Amino acid sequence: MKKNKGHVIKSIDSGSIAEQLELEPGDAVLTIDGNEIEDIFDYEYYRNSESIVMVVRKSNGEEWELDIEHDYEDLGITFENGLMSEYRSCRNQCVFCFIDQMPPGMRETLYFKDDDSRLSFLQGNYVTLTNMSDHDIERIIRFKLAPINISVHTTNPELRCEMLHNRFAGRDLAKIRQLYDAGISMNGQIVLCKGLNDGEELERSIRDLSEFLSYMESVSVVPVGLTKFRDGLYPLELLTKEDAEKAIDIIEGWQKKLYKSYNSHFVHASDEFYILAERPIPEENRYDGYIQLENGVGMLRLLEEEVAFALEELEGDDSAGEVSIATGKLAYPYISDHAKKIMEKFPERTIHIYQITNEFFGHEITVAGLITGQDLMAQLKGKTLGERLLLPECMFRSGEDVFLDDVTRDEVQKALQVRVDIVKSSGQDFVSAVLNPVEESAADYEGYELKEISYE
Repeated sequence: MKKNKGHVIKSIDSGSIAEQLELEPGDAVLTIDGNEIEDIFDYEYYRNSESIVMVVRKSNGEEWELDIEHDYEDLGITFENGLMSEYRSCRNQCVFCFIDQMPPGMRETLYFKDDDSRLSFLQGNYVTLTNMSDHDIERIIRFKLAPINISVHTTNPELRCEMLHNRFAGRDLAKIRQLYDAGISMNGQIVLCKGLNDGEELERSIRDLSEFLSYMESVSVVPVGLTKFRDGLYPLELLTKEDAEKAIDIIEGWQKKLYKSYNSHFVHASDEFYILAERPIPEENRYDGYIQLENGVGMLRLLEEEVAFALEELEGDDSAGEVSIATGKLAYPYISDHAKKIMEKFPERTIHIYQITNEFFGHEITVAGLITGQDLMAQLKGKTLGERLLLPECMFRSGEDVFLDDVTRDEVQKALQVRVDIVKSSGQDFVSAVLNPVEESAADYEGYELKEISYE
């Protein structure tokens, strides 16, 4: 019989139930109420009770059976492996995969392709469902985990097999029906690729996915991102202004139709489509509470609303100050407009806005989150930067002050001889950072913050 190795405890919270029970780092949790613990979901599900019986193997080999009365309170245990299981890597070879378009020589973790459904609940990641077994689906339904974020891309089974380069990818679409029938909340995502899943195929995908309303709460459509490192990869083309206009027309047509029946716009184009099509960003009520914000849907509209609100709450004054802001081509005109409004209310403030061209990944990559430290240093050298340089948190790796190319914030500060402040994503934080130095440390910034597990 295979021995239960258990899950090793990394640390115990001071004053917690676990400390009162004399649990220590190095001890291993084996079972709860007789159930072996597969991963973090089993642990959270089985410990979520008024009382439990937990078996622990102490570091000296003794096994303790603990009767715990805790009335749903957290036990105060942190495990060595946060997922309590190995991360599952992606089995697909998607034609649009961004990781395949990364240059060589970067840190190893940047090349890891995850397709782990558990990270969908913990971090909001999108998963293709191709890595999920019947057991995985059964656990989601039994635990009532929600929502799950699904990389759909197309509902045409044959086309999905082609796009994901996985002969089973079309078959796995049936798992959406299983989740729908079980009442599991979902969100969908479509990466739009010219000549593959656009046009009539996009129409088909939206039509098919709308059948799963209201458990399929939303679907985002985002344009494929293409770097300059595509030698030997599928010959994808950049979307044109005309392509963006056609996609928006399809999406907005479905929004109008579905809103009448479901009071939900359901499908949303990312901000990039509107910028490429040179059309106004939709009004706030079209975003259904910004449910697809992490996919770049409504970020510019929300920032505008938040900046306007923050400025309304402030009294203008004549205090002086000079700062600079660096961003990508996509957000540059919008950030410039917000800076102008701040300077109108605070006339002695000077804000320099610099658009950074992405030399590292290629000029077609226009988002701020993929700007590297070396591009910042090269393009801002000799520029007027003022007292501080403000950079959005999306430029940095989660919980660190390190850019994608492993350049650190400290290296940028030394190279440019200016203090660098990391600014959180809200409009309130943006206005506050322009007017006052940011006090938080880099550790306060969580680009991929763990979310609380929802057991509906």
